[in-house]
Amino acid sequence: MLLEIISPDKNLFSGEVISLRVPGSKGPFQILNNHAPIISTLEKGVIRIMVTDKEQRTFEVDGGVVEVKNNKIIVLAENAK
Repeated sequence: MLLEIISPDKNLFSGEVISLRVPGSKGPFQILNNHAPIISTLEKGVIRIMVTDKEQRTFEVDGGVVEVKNNKIIVLAENAK
């Protein structure tokens, strides 16, 4: 899956990932390959990315929006670190 994480200041991440876990406003959820199309708001929390089986990256966000469609994920994050 192709993932892009964009904050107001910069592009934080762009690349292929195995999975993504986000802090959805109705509770955390995970996105895997061939996930159904979805648009969801995010609350304050941690985004966890599995880049490979052995490499994980995290970003703290104060909220935002995630869109999934055709194995492409776009996260528009507020105040990401």
